[in-house]
Amino acid sequence: MDTTANVLDSAFWLTAGGIGLLLVLSGFFSGSETALTAASRGKLRSQADKGSRGAVRALKVTEDSERLIGSVLLGNNLVNILAASLATSLFTRAFGESGVALATLVMTLLVLVFAEVLPKTYAISNAEKAAAAVAPIIGFLVTVLAPVVSAVRFFVRLVLRIFGVQIDPDSHIMAVREEIAGALQIGHSEGVVEKEDRDRILGALDLAERFVEEIMLHRSNIEMIDANGDPQAIVEQCLTSPHTRLPVYRDEPENIIGVVHAKNLLRHIYAAIGGAEGDASALKEFNITEVCQPPYFIPETTTLDDQMRQFLRQRSHFALVVDEYGALQGLITLEDILEEIVGEITDEFDPAEQTFAKKQPDGNYLVEGATTIRDLNRAMEWNLPDEEANTVAGLVIHEAQMIPTTGQVFSFHGFRFEVTTREGNRITGLRIRPLD
Repeated sequence: MDTTANVLDSAFWLTAGGIGLLLVLSGFFSGSETALTAASRGKLRSQADKGSRGAVRALKVTEDSERLIGSVLLGNNLVNILAASLATSLFTRAFGESGVALATLVMTLLVLVFAEVLPKTYAISNAEKAAAAVAPIIGFLVTVLAPVVSAVRFFVRLVLRIFGVQIDPDSHIMAVREEIAGALQIGHSEGVVEKEDRDRILGALDLAERFVEEIMLHRSNIEMIDANGDPQAIVEQCLTSPHTRLPVYRDEPENIIGVVHAKNLLRHIYAAIGGAEGDASALKEFNITEVCQPPYFIPETTTLDDQMRQFLRQRSHFALVVDEYGALQGLITLEDILEEIVGEITDEFDPAEQTFAKKQPDGNYLVEGATTIRDLNRAMEWNLPDEEANTVAGLVIHEAQMIPTTGQVFSFHGFRFEVTTREGNRITGLRIRPLD
């Protein structure tokens, strides 16, 4: 009788010890999953560059997220189910049939506190440190369980395909750009990141996805020089213009024959009149085409990132934008692209600082129709869509599916739009009010 009691006591403590060990393993798997998925790859890369082998291993392990999560979940579920089975057996032996309910209650509390909440809380607070620490063990586990995980992955994708869900093996859980943008938005909402810093970084990230037609100066607003004009009038126009470079056309504005730079013009004038003691009457024979540089044309579908690289490569700051038929659409400068990153750049020759929206006492905002949606959103912290139109006027026309008349009112995207002025077929002024 005593021998039987000793055997039962030994079995009881061995089973209890096994359950404790399994709970530790469950906590390890849960914490590892959280640490490796929450760790910033940027911070891990920085630690790896400083010589951290754990960070290097963590970067390698997290390259295939689906394989990593599959291996960790397999190990975690295995130890949890085994722990629950041993606990049920232990409590049933000690308390009879009522031990099943008691084992369920006890194991739920133990798994929740010690195998889930506690390790995951630590892993979230020390994601990079924990990821570097567990990466070697998890990496070994991923390698060992690779055949089983691959079989499970194949079965899961087969089931999903039956329901019409396709999985891209090369897709990432979250794109890098979206991750950075989301972090910046959260940081700004919490007061950690300044609005100007957020706009600069997001502007730089957007260059590869935006096209020159979105920010170019429309052809209707381009100041040009008529090559057939009076020489003195041409010189006066160049000297009074706030722009350093001006396109030169002959006969019609579509026929651009060159671009004149103010510095080249002054050099030519100085040489033409014979220096400081020269005769200014020589300007009557001045020919603007002698100082023109060849025009540089680009298609309107060029991305801002590509165009900036072209500007830097060609040591040029000025380009004329044409459509697929070669018709002039506008012009763009290197400064225009840089302004998408750092904001408006002005100097002593530029007009006063531009206000995109003038607030009225009644809560409305007066906005020019040619104002770009992106500039208005950045200035006012609005979220008007810019997928279908570049300007506010274009957005109203797109939503109305017509060219509105003066006084017409529309409501969409959470705003009220009233057309205040119109010239021909162009909406030149709008009164906008947020509906909330």
